[in-house]
Amino acid sequence: MINNYDLIIIGAGAAGLGAAVYAGRYRLRVLVIGEKFGGETAQAGYIENYPGIGKIDGYDLMVNMRDQAKEMGVELVDKKVDRVERRGHCFEVVAGEDIYQANQIILAMGTKRRRLNLPNETELTGHGVHYCVTCDGPFYKDKVIAMVGGGDASIKGINLASEYVKKVYLIVLEKEVRAEPVNWERMKVLGDKVEILYETQVKEIVGEARLEKIIIDKEYQGSNELAVDGLFVEIGAVRNVALAEQLSVNLDEKGYVMVDNMMKTNVDGVYACGDTVNHFGDFKQIITAVAMGAVAATSAYEDNKIHGDLCPYHFVPKQFENK
Repeated sequence: MINNYDLIIIGAGAAGLGAAVYAGRYRLRVLVIGEKFGGETAQAGYIENYPGIGKIDGYDLMVNMRDQAKEMGVELVDKKVDRVERRGHCFEVVAGEDIYQANQIILAMGTKRRRLNLPNETELTGHGVHYCVTCDGPFYKDKVIAMVGGGDASIKGINLASEYVKKVYLIVLEKEVRAEPVNWERMKVLGDKVEILYETQVKEIVGEARLEKIIIDKEYQGSNELAVDGLFVEIGAVRNVALAEQLSVNLDEKGYVMVDNMMKTNVDGVYACGDTVNHFGDFKQIITAVAMGAVAATSAYEDNKIHGDLCPYHFVPKQFENK
């Protein structure tokens, strides 16, 4: 079966749904397709820094965005996209046995945070286990946390968390930390507030409704248990750019999709937003993802005014009728 749209948004997280709301308001025929509804935001736990909303669970925020998009006539499909092909200014998105066609594509697949892959990790995500200090650090004012990392991102996370927490344990798998000198020096000034456990791994995450403690593989002060209020995991992220590569979209030196200020890629008709791009560097937040989505949708709308009636897919040529 072939399904035709003006715009297909790949990714159902904050960026994708933000784009969907704007594209729907532009009265485009829009499909949002994504394997994982809500993306990383849906697993973020409580969010308190989204303007206009005092406090909301990340999943509930995504539900609100989804419902708003639906009110605008946007169609949503929960499927994994297997392949994207481009023929001129027309795009074909394949998900299983279904084929979707459009004039424009917005790539909003985001990134997937690397996890420890331990039992209880998923269940306690947002309930003591976190992946974003900027988002969740303020919840731990005057409390004790652990940070799993060892790269520059984890050091910057500690420097930010130090504004709130009483103490941080930095758990490092290697023999040394790899960080930019300025960030390392800033952390050293914190003194006893930060304690580094080298060549150490988290073996267990303990807690029922909420994180209670972690078990490490080396003794610390005569015990393998660390009583912490929060555990932050900062061991990198996997960029979801396979579909971008299928479309010959340019990536930057860090492997993110390259865009201009209007979220345009080097491929005519292809736009990208959210964590798929590195537009604001390490500052990757829900509000910036949504903003980029709105810009991408606006660019797609302007492009659709030019190319909206030119895509042969919308006439279902004979060579595609039996696909």
